[in-house]
Amino acid sequence: MLHIYQASLNSRLLLGTARFPSPAVLSQAVRAARAEVVTVSLRRESSGERSGQGFWGLIRELGVLVLPNTAGCHTVKEAVTTAHMAREVFGTSWIKLEVIGEDDTLQPDVFGLTEAARILCQEGFEVFPYTTEDLVVADRLLAAGCGVLMPWGAPIGSGRGLNNLFGLRALRAHFPGVPLIVDAGLGVPSHAAQALELGFDAVLINTAIAQARDPVQMAAAFAQAVEAGLAARLAGPIEPRDLAEPSTPVLGTAFRG
Repeated sequence: MLHIYQASLNSRLLLGTARFPSPAVLSQAVRAARAEVVTVSLRRESSGERSGQGFWGLIRELGVLVLPNTAGCHTVKEAVTTAHMAREVFGTSWIKLEVIGEDDTLQPDVFGLTEAARILCQEGFEVFPYTTEDLVVADRLLAAGCGVLMPWGAPIGSGRGLNNLFGLRALRAHFPGVPLIVDAGLGVPSHAAQALELGFDAVLINTAIAQARDPVQMAAAFAQAVEAGLAARLAGPIEPRDLAEPSTPVLGTAFRG
């Protein structure tokens, strides 16, 4: 069971809702992923890409928790204002906080992120900050009041997997009691399994599922990968070695001289 703020989740796979070919495919993918939390962009839903009422009807039918995000925000003021609007529209204090600092990689502006997180936490939001694997930034976000961290694996939509294994391992080791969700850049189910094997608590996937040839099948594959990664972590993987170690003992084995 994964505990985040006041929620207890069975699933370790969170699902983004953008770029699916149709609402019907999105609905099937959410079910195949066995996801209990979906992220929603206030800007996208307000832009007319989908009928707002139709989308809300779909979410209610699925019975999932909604995690609004501040996607597309580049300043503290913009992110805070969007978070306030999202709380009013979606009726939740949860907010996935994004403050983008660089357009090519969509890397978070960690300075703006920590300031926006401080403001929103003081105003009663339960903040899920999209951040890097930087330990100092992580410490500042936790000090600001965040109860969870969402470090990137790679740039959003890149499908490159876990780019900085050293940094991610260090983040997990330094904050053993903090829920950590790998967000962005995962491309195939093995990337998700690797994140769980490293000790991360969950993953958030959007593009890799929504843009797959068969989003529903890919959602099911990611669900299986997350379960396998968690099971492997709990089972206690062996430590990597530089030299071979025979699996069959040689002492007492007959040999011909």
